Amino acid sequence: MGKTIAEKILAEKSGQDEVNAGDVVRAEIDSAMANDLTAPLTVDALEEIDFEKVWDPESIVLVFDHQAPPTTIDAAEDQADLRDFAREQDISNLYGHNEGVCHQLMMEEGHVMPSQLVVGADSHTCTYGALGAFSTGIGSTDMAAVFAEGELWFRVPETMNIKVKGELSELVMPKDFVLKTAGDVGADGATYMSMEFTGPGMEKISVAGRMSICNMGIEMGAKTAIVPPDDMTEEYVQDRSDESYSLTYPDEDADYKEVLSYDADRIEPMVACPHRVDNVSPISEIGEVEIQQAFLGSCTNGRLEDLSTAASILDGGEIDDSVRFLVAPASQKIYREALNEGIIDKLVDAGATIQPPGCTTCWGGHLGILASGETCVSSSNRNFKGRMGSPEAEIYLSSPATVAASALTGKITDARKI
Repeated sequence: MGKTIAEKILAEKSGQDEVNAGDVVRAEIDSAMANDLTAPLTVDALEEIDFEKVWDPESIVLVFDHQAPPTTIDAAEDQADLRDFAREQDISNLYGHNEGVCHQLMMEEGHVMPSQLVVGADSHTCTYGALGAFSTGIGSTDMAAVFAEGELWFRVPETMNIKVKGELSELVMPKDFVLKTAGDVGADGATYMSMEFTGPGMEKISVAGRMSICNMGIEMGAKTAIVPPDDMTEEYVQDRSDESYSLTYPDEDADYKEVLSYDADRIEPMVACPHRVDNVSPISEIGEVEIQQAFLGSCTNGRLEDLSTAASILDGGEIDDSVRFLVAPASQKIYREALNEGIIDKLVDAGATIQPPGCTTCWGGHLGILASGETCVSSSNRNFKGRMGSPEAEIYLSSPATVAASALTGKITDARKI
């Protein structure tokens, strides 16, 4: 029986000829990331063991993105301590000046390559599967073990194959596709599985779009989400790193636990309704939902093509008076590109507030907190009760196009009607 991408990568990283779903292996880590919320816990755990030096300073990445710049004394103290830790351990890959969201920076700065095994102390680390890597989120204590030894135990996951043909229609975005998938699979339908997104339809989706899709694998319970690499993948990594790499593909007779098939041409704008990511409906079935806040950003949808799509919808229009429209570019580089291309001007002219690159509004601990009774339409990845502030607020998840159109009208709106 043939092998999946996950089985092949874990076999290579554990030094074995082959592994099967269900096997337990100890594998070598290529890169490890922790952010300003999770890294302090990792450092605390390291202090409780016989620890002197990290296994490889160049393979560790620290990113301040959740509370950057810090908004509390505790956050400021944590970040100061992490800077000290980085100096003591000779960790040069420290992004501590509002450079952007950790997952965007890992990809953008060349810390992830195809076929690598990458872990992050953040659940949305599965984003990096967009480059054909096995990437997964782990806890802060497990990350301490990685920092110390450079290895970690894994159970080889079963794999779900999502086959995609066709091409997404105008103003229907990869986020709409992955919301459709989440609604079909369910919040626990892919628990501890690898999700392989394959087929000619995936080849038509940009790396940024693939990042959005893989990012939300965890919202279906997946251990990792992976897109087989292609020319677009190689072009992306060659622009960012001169590190050597290999490409890993699934065998034609790979053993899949489940296979789902989609025609991208038939996908329409989708919305995840409160308070579950898998509570998904086509936008045509949502009805009239008034909003007080619209958020465009996060590790799911804060990239240049997302900002550009929103700007094209808003160009010449004005945000509804009842709406706060908050925009957070995923990185400083994206922010600069959007400035240079006039995208930021269009967003600001329409009434948007531009936030510093980072997680900002998404996780409810920095900017854009919701009051009780308020409703937000968001391009982020979670709509749990209390996620963005008051537990009496409601969050709807959608694509950047839907967020922008909704900001214009003051209610959840299909961008194709603008």
